[in-house]
Amino acid sequence: MSVVARIAFAVLVCATFGAFFVAQELKSTPPVVQDLKVFPFFSPNQDGRFDRARVSFVLKRSDDVTATAVDRAGDDVRELADSRAHAAGRRLELRWDGTDERGREVPDGTYRIRVNLRRQGRSVQLPRNIVKDTRPPRPRVSSIGPDADKVPRPELLPRTDGRPARVTVQAPGRRREVLVFRTDVRPARQVFDAPVRLDDDQTQWTWDGTVDGRRVAAGTYLVAARSRDRAGNIGTSVALPPRPQFGETLPGRGGITVRYLTAQPSANPVGAGEQTAVAVDSVDANFSWTVRRVGEQQIRSRGRGTKSRVVRFRAPGGRSGLYLFEVRTRTRKVAAPLVVQSQQERDVLVVLPATTWQGRNPVDDDGDGRPDTLDAGLDVRLGRPYVKDGLPDQVPEHEALLLAHLDREGRRYDITTDVALARGAGPRLRGHRGVVLAGDTRWLDGGLARSLRRWVRGGGRLLSVGTGSLRRTAELTPGGRAIDPTLPTVRDLFGARLAPVEREAVVLTNVIDEIDLFTGTEGQFAGIEAFEETTGVGRGASLVAAAAATGEGPARPRNVIVALRVRDGLVIRPGLPGLPARLRDDVELAGLLERAWTLVGRR
Repeated sequence: MSVVARIAFAVLVCATFGAFFVAQELKSTPPVVQDLKVFPFFSPNQDGRFDRARVSFVLKRSDDVTATAVDRAGDDVRELADSRAHAAGRRLELRWDGTDERGREVPDGTYRIRVNLRRQGRSVQLPRNIVKDTRPPRPRVSSIGPDADKVPRPELLPRTDGRPARVTVQAPGRRREVLVFRTDVRPARQVFDAPVRLDDDQTQWTWDGTVDGRRVAAGTYLVAARSRDRAGNIGTSVALPPRPQFGETLPGRGGITVRYLTAQPSANPVGAGEQTAVAVDSVDANFSWTVRRVGEQQIRSRGRGTKSRVVRFRAPGGRSGLYLFEVRTRTRKVAAPLVVQSQQERDVLVVLPATTWQGRNPVDDDGDGRPDTLDAGLDVRLGRPYVKDGLPDQVPEHEALLLAHLDREGRRYDITTDVALARGAGPRLRGHRGVVLAGDTRWLDGGLARSLRRWVRGGGRLLSVGTGSLRRTAELTPGGRAIDPTLPTVRDLFGARLAPVEREAVVLTNVIDEIDLFTGTEGQFAGIEAFEETTGVGRGASLVAAAAATGEGPARPRNVIVALRVRDGLVIRPGLPGLPARLRDDVELAGLLERAWTLVGRR
């Protein structure tokens, strides 16, 4: 070995020994930052949990401390302390809200804290990471059984076999919970007093449709999953409480429908005296059923049944009308509308708004837990049983009262539904002099709407008794669905501009009458508490009769009860939501309806 090599080797050995002794000395020297405590995850989402990163430590020696949050590259993000004098042995606490020097949110990710000690001239990067995480977990209700369904639909309770609904939950994170909401009421209402906690490894939960041993009310229910991640973010399978937008379905398969007793007749009219059938679904062992005409107590038909079955019977004979198929068990009662068409045709056709009835019937078709209604912008099935007491909500206070009044007055008419008209079943528009839309006809099939407009323009006479009518469409499919519901248009089917219903006490006075619409009345209608104003008649139409709300001063009259000439035809619109309920006791309004009937039905 040369002299140079021996010298180099000796230097290397000395350096190695020196480094070893220095390292041993450093290991035996307490660190300048001691007792470090770091909560490793935070989520600054303002929910009150883990909104700040928290770091604390104790200094070995007193010093002036500057602390800075830095990113993975070591670049400064936010200064947390600036030359803060701090005594040795006392705990220094630092907090960071996840923003930079300008107050802007920094991206989610991993950060550290760098500590500068001015007096010691040292800089230390704390060895523990801080993770900013604002993304909540995404729990999901993937299915509700026990039966697997290829076609999405809700689980029905109670089941005929008595088994509970089995909910399968995928819920990453901690503190996993299940919540149940009733969604066919507004606002959606939580069923249990507190969320149901799941075990850490639990993926299924069962429910028999009871709370504290008592059956819940019939209706539409949503099962939602909720969990929390390590940063404190809370994730839910759906937004809670559920407030979906127009046309928006809910994610997952969290729907449960509770039914105890339903009756489901056809939406098409049945011929008087002909055989018909109603599907009855009953949880109880036995039920009885009756058929009676609206406005009457006389029972036209009756019978008994057991469990769920199809009840077959002969429809009442005689004149056309709306009947109620009523079913009773020991504890429950429901009714369903049954439309019966006489064998003898009449000049006036009464049309019941079955699309609107189903469009506002809060039933979950696809199992997502949200009631599918046209009001919500969702497609609906037309063959669904009506919930609650079995009747569409508007029937008892509108269509039933109107038809009962017509029956008392001895009026004869043909009867159908808008669904049957669109399908080409039962009576048609052609051959009738007048048509009465017997309730709020919010939606019509697009093709039927165009046919109705052509019929009126060609000389037909239309009495539209409801409000909010003829401003929306929903296409009826051959498969029995109403799809693609529209929002209300500014003008109705005949071009009239309608204002929203106003709740105000007014007196209506005849201001124009070219067709003797108000003949037989005093020309004044008092006690009106709600009305729908016609603010414009549209192109191709003219105002031929009107009773208006008039006030003192220069305010313009507000036309409410109106008749419009539409080419060769006539449209009469009372514009009064409470009209059917007042016909028995209000002579003036009863006289108005009498005259309107005469105008639409005369030859």
